[in-house]
Amino acid sequence: MPTQTPPENDLICVGAIAGSYGIRGEVRLKSFCAQPEEIEAYSPLTNEDGSQSYSLTLNRAVKGGYSGHIDGIETKEQADALKGLRLFTSRDRLPSLPSDEYYHADLIGVQVYDTGGALLGVVKSVQNHGASDLLELQGEGLKGTVFLPFTLDVVPTVDLEQRRIVADPPEGLF
Repeated sequence: MPTQTPPENDLICVGAIAGSYGIRGEVRLKSFCAQPEEIEAYSPLTNEDGSQSYSLTLNRAVKGGYSGHIDGIETKEQADALKGLRLFTSRDRLPSLPSDEYYHADLIGVQVYDTGGALLGVVKSVQNHGASDLLELQGEGLKGTVFLPFTLDVVPTVDLEQRRIVADPPEGLF
């Protein structure tokens, strides 16, 4: 199974626009930063391919995120048109991580093997539904998507240089 390499432009998704907030062109923003309010420090942000830039100012915390203003967006309709836009910054603007932490973007496309060396699948995405991160795996030998808990007990080894993860999945998961 081919591996995916990180994107050449090395952009990391730090947030997304969830829609408009109010009638004066404010947007509702979801931040994916460890400290959610730090997303403003990475402004201007870009779209996924880096072709458009967005200057962001946070206004206040609201349910499920923040309200903010993007330069040039003045109406509710303009803000609504941005719903779903994922916001990116370049990796070199982000803080360095400890050796046991990873940006989700770095895990996408990495092959996952069991402790015996058998290929389990490839990381399609990293999900978090409240408790802890889950690696969404897909592969030829799988009947569907498998969600692997991304904990030290289950995933003892992550080698991003080799684009390889070693997992010891719970009994019956595969």
